[in-house]
Amino acid sequence: MVTHDKVCLIVGAGDYIGAAIARRFAAGGYTVCLGRRNGDKNTALVEEIQAAGGLAHSISVDAREEQQVIDCLSSIERDIGPLELVIFNVGGNVHFPLVETSERVFRKVWMMACLGGFLTGREAAKHMLPRARGSIFFTGATASLRGGSGFAAFASAKFGLRALAQSMARELGPQGIHVAHLVIDAGVDTEFVRERLAAKGIDHSELAENTLMNPDSVAEAYWHLHQQSPDAWTHELDLRPFGENF
Repeated sequence: MVTHDKVCLIVGAGDYIGAAIARRFAAGGYTVCLGRRNGDKNTALVEEIQAAGGLAHSISVDAREEQQVIDCLSSIERDIGPLELVIFNVGGNVHFPLVETSERVFRKVWMMACLGGFLTGREAAKHMLPRARGSIFFTGATASLRGGSGFAAFASAKFGLRALAQSMARELGPQGIHVAHLVIDAGVDTEFVRERLAAKGIDHSELAENTLMNPDSVAEAYWHLHQQSPDAWTHELDLRPFGENF
């Protein structure tokens, strides 16, 4: 079987940031593997990338399930090529008042946004360490840095993911693995965000220019981060439009 020497896996390759990252790395010559619970949902994106001359594969994987993550990365290494970059991009954003946050919701969000990151990062490290090279990136959020009213579940999971990334960076950096955490500290121009704005009576089309982040701009940050030299690696990158308050 033909394998490729530049392979990127995106776990949580959804329709916006994940898709934009996939397009950017495919355009840069990487074979991109698009992982999400229902891989069939990425069929159109795979076809789009292939039509543009890129290489892409859609993979069904539930990042909360240890064996699925193990099998996913092992099959990529065996059948597609060595992983140069693994990005954990699972969201899990929910908003509930504290007393309405059930144990099930809290646990589910933690499993999606934190446990899934641990399993993905651990398995990526197992494959990269023998080669002493590779990048492992985690997508964070405003909630990675500070909690907010109604975000107990989401912030707890994102805080944990950030701590995981910090610990991995300190352990794996000296062994040649670039671990980074990207804080997406603003609304991204997605259908989900537009619907939340509409629920507040805000028409997204009337927002000032550059109020929302373009997924393609976010993807470009991931691309540049991966190109960094080991003598000047960035561990945490905070992305926000110029109008966003700190």
